[in-house]
Amino acid sequence: MKTVLITGSTDGIGKQTAIILAQKGFFVLIHGRSKDKCKQTVEEISALTGSKNLDYFPCDLISLREVFNFSEEVKKRYDNLNVLINNAGVYLKDYMLSPEGIEATFQINHLSMFFLTLNLLPVIKPVNAEPARIINVSSMAHASKMDFDNLIKPAKYDGHRAYSLSKLCNIYFTIELSERLKDKNITVNCLHPGVINTKLLRAGWGGIGGFFGGGLSKGAETSVYLAVSKEVENITGKYFSDSKIAKPHNIAYNTDIRTKLWRLSEELINKNGYKIR
Repeated sequence: MKTVLITGSTDGIGKQTAIILAQKGFFVLIHGRSKDKCKQTVEEISALTGSKNLDYFPCDLISLREVFNFSEEVKKRYDNLNVLINNAGVYLKDYMLSPEGIEATFQINHLSMFFLTLNLLPVIKPVNAEPARIINVSSMAHASKMDFDNLIKPAKYDGHRAYSLSKLCNIYFTIELSERLKDKNITVNCLHPGVINTKLLRAGWGGIGGFFGGGLSKGAETSVYLAVSKEVENITGKYFSDSKIAKPHNIAYNTDIRTKLWRLSEELINKNGYKIR
């Protein structure tokens, strides 16, 4: 039985992804900010699917300390994680700093994903000959230009810019990590889930022309495809949309920017007293 951890899986696309993978026989690890919401989600998925192979981990991704404790607890309880789906993400209209003094959208959408994933690498393992899979949910709304000056503490906050930059960071992280793991039998891919009716869409773009996007099943399709399909078993470092390889903005292929972002991310983690394992 394969084990999958899905961040941000107590509602929206993440929850729908968890339901589908539970139905497909995965042991599903749920993540959310609230312990009560996590427990409720596990109970709902169990009742809906009949699966008892469910567990949960509460963690607020705005805190690097909580992310560290989250990853350590996963490693304590599970020594074989076959699929990691970094689905959690936020759109914040208002400027907010994390406990570490980092702009919250960048921290939650990129830095915490970066830290969590790298700290979980010791238990992300292939199943027999099939590679393990890391799947990062990005967005077609990713930025077409990198702006390092407005990542950590922007001089003037704009919710759309912060979100689009964080989603570009997801793509950079995916490509760079795929290169670093190319000999480890672990694939790393990212995706645009579609324009889907979620809290995030309504927060950032809700009500425009009365359009609220597609359904959650549609939003989960590409994540599920990347988690289970034999077609992508040996594909890595790619950006997907509608379960097909797609092309992000050209800036996503800039190796110098990619390397600089990785170095900055490591520095921020180290600065706050943690080491990348």
